[in-house]
Amino acid sequence: MPMDSVSRFLAALNPEDRRTVDAEPRDEQERLAAAWERELEADAELDTLDELSPAEAEAEAARRVLGRKDG
Repeated sequence: MPMDSVSRFLAALNPEDRRTVDAEPRDEQERLAAAWERELEADAELDTLDELSPAEAEAEAARRVLGRKDG
């Protein structure tokens, strides 16, 4: 069964960030997951990384999204 975007986003996070985001309300999780999806689609550098390591590209996009949220 395919995971939804929130589940995929949570899986891309490191354990500490995963716990933090998991504690957020569902609507905030969905907002962050949507931003993560846009980051993956829009950034050409992530496209290149995705060819080499899809998991690392997803993790990098997740770090960027959380960095914008916190910064």
